[in-house]
Amino acid sequence: MRARALVPAALALVASAALAADPARAPLPPPRPAVAPAAAPAAAPALERREIRAQLAPRRYTTIAAEIGAKVNRLPVAEGGRFAAGQALVSFDCSLQQAQLNKAKAALGAAEKTSSANRRLNELGSAGKLEVEMAEAEVAKNRAEVASNAAVLAKCSVAAPFAGRVAEQKVREQQYVQPGQALLEILDDSQLELEFIVPSKWLAWVKTGTAFQVAIDETGKTYPAKVQRVGAKVDPVSQSVKLSAAIDGKFNELVAGMSGKVLMAPPAGQ
Repeated sequence: MRARALVPAALALVASAALAADPARAPLPPPRPAVAPAAAPAAAPALERREIRAQLAPRRYTTIAAEIGAKVNRLPVAEGGRFAAGQALVSFDCSLQQAQLNKAKAALGAAEKTSSANRRLNELGSAGKLEVEMAEAEVAKNRAEVASNAAVLAKCSVAAPFAGRVAEQKVREQQYVQPGQALLEILDDSQLELEFIVPSKWLAWVKTGTAFQVAIDETGKTYPAKVQRVGAKVDPVSQSVKLSAAIDGKFNELVAGMSGKVLMAPPAGQ
């Protein structure tokens, strides 16, 4: 009887030893209840996570090019200088074109005298109708030649299409230029404009005339501005739209090409 009582104890000791020798056989703990991960906050569009930049651009700008082949005689306005609308910006040496115009005028005068003489002779019966018509045709031809040379001579001086400043001189005095060659870069800085990109959902509150501030890097100052135009379409990929604005006021320290940060935020509740 005593031996039978010892058997279960011995078996329990053997089982404990086996579990200690091989932990893999130990019963696994009950699984913990799965915890759902916290929902990540929706990422804001990339455009809203970075600052909105804008660059100052001139109201109007263009490149003045030569319309004739000639030598540059004068550049009255230096680079960076101001000019008025209609002021001469480039003058060419057009002595050859002037001589051609004088020649055409002389030929026209001779043709008119011949035509007048033929008409008088025709009245006297000494010249036929054909001679009169040929003389009149010669007059018309020479008049066209005079007009052509006068048009070329008019291109010997280039006038400013608007008031502004010379941004860059691409040629120098006494340099020979070809037709179509760039001469000057000019711009109208009477009103500087801003162009920048904003999220398209801002269209709910951004309108023409919306006022905001822009901090210009080069001056370290903040300036008032107003939205002038809203882009005609939304970019569906970036969900953005282009805005055009103008600096509200005249600030002499501002120059085209400066850039800065647009300080514009949605109103409360948007």
